[in-house]
Amino acid sequence: MTLPPHARGYEGFTGRVGRVFAESRPGWPAERRSTGPNVVVILVDDLGYADIGPFGGEVATPTLDALAAGGLRLTNYHTTPLCSPSRAALLTGLNPHRAGFAFPANADPGYPAYSFQLPDNAPSLAESLRAAGYATFAVGKWHLTRDAASHDAADRSSWPLQRGFDRYFGSLEGLTNLHHPHRLVWDNSPYDGDYPDGYYLTDDLTDRAVRMIDTLRANDPDKPFFLYYAHHAMHGPLGAKESDLQRYRGRYAEGWDVIRERRFAKQLAEGLFPPGTALPPRNSEPGRDVPPWSEVPDDRKELFARYMEVYAAALDNVDQSVGRIVEALRRHGELDNTILVFTSDNGATAEGGPEGTRSYFSQFVHVPGVPSSWDRDVERELDLLGGPQTTIHYPRGWAQASNTPFRLYKFDTYAGGVRTPFIVHWPAGLEPGLRHQYVYVTDVAPTLLDLAGVPRLPERHGVAAAEQDGVSAVPVLHDADAVSEHVTQYTETGGNRGYYADGWKIVTRHRPGTPYDDSEWELYHVATDPTETTNVAARHPEKLAELAADWERAAWHNTVFPLTDHTAAADLRRPSDERLERPVTLYPGTPLLERYRSGQLIQFRDFVVVSSVDYRDGDHGVLFAHGDQGGGYGVYIEDGSVHLTYNAYGVVHRSAALPLTAGPVEIRLASSALPDFQANLVLDTGAGTTELGPVPQMIGMAPFTGISVGADRGGPVDWDLHTRAGTAPFTGTLHHVRYEPGKQAPYDPSLLARLWAEAERVYD
Repeated sequence: MTLPPHARGYEGFTGRVGRVFAESRPGWPAERRSTGPNVVVILVDDLGYADIGPFGGEVATPTLDALAAGGLRLTNYHTTPLCSPSRAALLTGLNPHRAGFAFPANADPGYPAYSFQLPDNAPSLAESLRAAGYATFAVGKWHLTRDAASHDAADRSSWPLQRGFDRYFGSLEGLTNLHHPHRLVWDNSPYDGDYPDGYYLTDDLTDRAVRMIDTLRANDPDKPFFLYYAHHAMHGPLGAKESDLQRYRGRYAEGWDVIRERRFAKQLAEGLFPPGTALPPRNSEPGRDVPPWSEVPDDRKELFARYMEVYAAALDNVDQSVGRIVEALRRHGELDNTILVFTSDNGATAEGGPEGTRSYFSQFVHVPGVPSSWDRDVERELDLLGGPQTTIHYPRGWAQASNTPFRLYKFDTYAGGVRTPFIVHWPAGLEPGLRHQYVYVTDVAPTLLDLAGVPRLPERHGVAAAEQDGVSAVPVLHDADAVSEHVTQYTETGGNRGYYADGWKIVTRHRPGTPYDDSEWELYHVATDPTETTNVAARHPEKLAELAADWERAAWHNTVFPLTDHTAAADLRRPSDERLERPVTLYPGTPLLERYRSGQLIQFRDFVVVSSVDYRDGDHGVLFAHGDQGGGYGVYIEDGSVHLTYNAYGVVHRSAALPLTAGPVEIRLASSALPDFQANLVLDTGAGTTELGPVPQMIGMAPFTGISVGADRGGPVDWDLHTRAGTAPFTGTLHHVRYEPGKQAPYDPSLLARLWAEAERVYD
């Protein structure tokens, strides 16, 4: 385009000057500006179908009650059994395997469906809305970036700002501590803020979301916005504020059986299921079973009830958060013309085990070869549960109640894993009511774009957009008698498979390490048996065979193969990731080293940490810390001596004090990997040594908070030190801290996976 002389220097400018020219001069680009409604999607992690009031729950959710009363409840909404796959499908409209997320972004077997990066040809919901003139905001959990690409030198192409969001605040990973988040990201950079006493992540995220809305309106009174608020609650480790906890004291002493029956009665009374729908017996599958509450030992009932009190209090706070978003919209006069969606990414989880845990990261260890003696729980005072000194999760009996009336849990392809609550509220465009038609998570993006009157981007970065798998559910939202256009849907996760077709469903519960064969399939007529109580495979073998063949065709189309149940393949990593295992020198002021990056320096191996210090009498503080209350270790100077704390998933070990004399000193911590996932640690000042061990190694997701130098930022490793000195910044001269990874233990899963992959390559 040839510019007039007075416009030279404004080529490509779309600010105010460009708009004036565009309005008065032919050929100038007009500003993109939509007049559509605001769009708000509130996604909660691991929330069961029956947890909130509108779907049967007894937890106080007055905001959600009001939204449901003035909006639509989708009673037959389905999602995937796990978080990252659901998020990828929701934001792109693609089935999760086609979107690169067959599994959460914490494995990397190298198959196409496990790229853990949204495809270049998959425009996100945010990208399409932004192209139409929307402001786009994201807060909370992302989990659409593989863990090895979450560090601060990584390719950010799958971070939120590169996928269509103008602003972002939250955690890139799948979980974090609500009292002391392990690492937050502000836009494209790590957020280095310290967390004051009483900090609670849900409140902070809500503050940020409201501020984004208020800031937009302060600068532009008309521009519509898209807010994607992905709560870290209700994922483990569970945590709640004391003020919320007090409201639920004693509320769950009746146990999970009574709560489940009461929730089901409420669901039937509100018409969520047709009369005659059966409540299945308690889950009885091996490793997924739930005992009657009456058989829980009396000395465990109070503990188990306390776990559910924490869960309820955290959910109560989520409802308060939604209320603050609603109030911000009302304050700006925009509530009626905002499409607000509330849902969950999968069903409630059984990962707390049969008895729950007060040591979440120890319970979360799923490493081949870990001995049966591994301690998956740690004694804690009851009044500490849910607070900043504990990392907990509830027993699976409560997860069964959360998923009322369905069977099984997150990760399963039965309804307990894939049916979740769904509320959509838009007074200006939708009449309130119930909808019982089948709707799937891939339908969310096309539905919201359809409601907003915004076309999906036909291409992304010059590449034609991949065909969507989802369909718009707008006809269903407008008409209770409309027929759902989403008539078939495959699912697969970790070898568990399922297929829905026009009221029928086949499903498997795959046992890792066993063959994938047709004998695993069960058949349910979910149109008349929504709770999957009666397996009719023997009565309808031809229907089962038909659907099994349909599943296989869909699996080939969606790059589901090869199937993996995440045994050896889960620990296979890209060769380029091995550079994260190199020695590293950290200097004071370096931001907290990201969790996965930090873990590669110490997990399943020997390692040495050397701190170079010029010590003067009176110097004190933390030299380095790695981890938090869920597990970790740290070295600090206090009262003229150096100390080592090793927090073994909540069991704290402290070394003897090693006195220091003024002058330069290298303080050396050496850890040796022992059999049975144990370790021995030696602290050495050159003038003396002290030893701890054997202690359990930090493995799995621990240490969850990464390495910090010169202070203990994030969650504290040593609570007593934190009580005395807060983050305990070092007052003297700390030159640097150097990590030197040593040899891998023979049971290192990544080493075994590489050997397994090499053997396969040679065999092939």
